Amino acid sequence: MEIERITSRQNPLVARLRKLGSDKKTRRQEGAFLCEGRKLVEEALRWNAGVEALVVAEGTALPQSLPEGIRLVEVPADVLKSVSTVDTPQGMLAVCRTPALTPPESLAPGRYLVLDGVQDPGNVGTVWRTADAFGADGVFLLPGCAEPFSPKTVRSTMGACFRLPVWETGLEQLTALLGGAGLPLYATALRADTADLRSVGLDRAAVVIGSEGRGVSQAVLDACALTLKIPMRDRCESLNAAVAASVVLWEGWRSAE
Repeated sequence: MEIERITSRQNPLVARLRKLGSDKKTRRQEGAFLCEGRKLVEEALRWNAGVEALVVAEGTALPQSLPEGIRLVEVPADVLKSVSTVDTPQGMLAVCRTPALTPPESLAPGRYLVLDGVQDPGNVGTVWRTADAFGADGVFLLPGCAEPFSPKTVRSTMGACFRLPVWETGLEQLTALLGGAGLPLYATALRADTADLRSVGLDRAAVVIGSEGRGVSQAVLDACALTLKIPMRDRCESLNAAVAASVVLWEGWRSAE
């Protein structure tokens, strides 16, 4: 494959990379996002994640297998650093197409996770990665969650963003989808009907994890058939959102086996 060489920081592609890395509006308008580092780029290529362009620093080896049609660009290390979203660039980044964030018209029965107002991109990415590891069928993001394809979220997924769908939706659409699939909606919260997580079948259900600060919102709680308690020492009040999600996902994986 032919590889271009760009040396100017004012080049249109370099300017585009900078905006994709720093500006949510640009990512939304273009339907594109950045993934950075050899591991993430190779995962994007492996899972056919719509890689449009691959940019490498001088002297960086290309991935072994590249599909036709990808724009290959080599730049000086300082130019790559100028568009990088990390403190220590890893010599490689790619522009990928953003998959559809609109939920499907219907859901297959299975296990789903719902995030309600989880604002930290690292937590969203970690939950996404864990949901992929423990066999969830998808992740829903209710309003107020971190952007799924921001650079930090993408890094935190460790490649799960290329394998497991995530959808942005409102509560009304979510409940309609779950109702159509015959799936109950549960939440990790305390109220009169709270049940031990281990006593509830999670192989066909959706479970809500609330934000780090306020937990699950009242409107979402009102839509839930049941609330779930993660057993823990009485002296501990709560868990980090990503940790709570991990426990729920593991229990769903275990109960489905």
